[in-house]
Amino acid sequence: MRELVTMDRELYPFDLFGVPHMVALLFCLAIIWSLYHFRDTLRKQSRKLWIYSLIAILLIGEISFHAWYVTYGEWDLAVNLPLQLSSISVYLVVFMLLLKRRWLFEITFFIGITGGLIAMMTPELFFGFPHIRFFQFFIVHAAIVVGCFYMLFVERMALSWTSVLKSFLALNVIAVLVFMVNGLFDANYMFLSEKPAQATLIDLMGPYPWYIVTLELLAFTLFCLIFLLVSKQNKR
Repeated sequence: MRELVTMDRELYPFDLFGVPHMVALLFCLAIIWSLYHFRDTLRKQSRKLWIYSLIAILLIGEISFHAWYVTYGEWDLAVNLPLQLSSISVYLVVFMLLLKRRWLFEITFFIGITGGLIAMMTPELFFGFPHIRFFQFFIVHAAIVVGCFYMLFVERMALSWTSVLKSFLALNVIAVLVFMVNGLFDANYMFLSEKPAQATLIDLMGPYPWYIVTLELLAFTLFCLIFLLVSKQNKR
């Protein structure tokens, strides 16, 4: 089975910022624009459809992710527990869409938007178009981001500077718990033990463990910038 995985990587190499990658990014942006532009119509007609569709996409994507690894005999406790930021965001967004609690939205919005967009821009992905992992990766990450913007634009959930602090604190609590799990399984969830194998923005942030400090500063800065952009748009 491992030989088949290696063959797939050679047949379908991922091309960073190639045409399929750029199409995936633009598709995500187009959906976000549509959410904002048609927000009033969606409030009246399609709210349940959007909510359950996003939940289905996220859960099917997560299940297919694990099914692929199991099928090829690659599933491993050190790799496949739902402890990467993207997997954590999947479950946060699902619960956010179901429960519609403001405190959950405040935590999820900044973590989901930042993690989802960065992952889509510089993915740790070894399989390019048209491999199933390519579609699974970008569809799920797009659904994370779209789910967060859906709650903002359509459900009109409110954000404040306190929301930024809540989300940043929650992210650090999650990171501490994940760091302990990494020690138990010799894992690298959330890239807290070493840099990703694939080229990412983390490569520009210095050696271990100093890149973690840089990631902390970057995350908080992005949370603040996202809040400023969102609050400015809401005022308009």
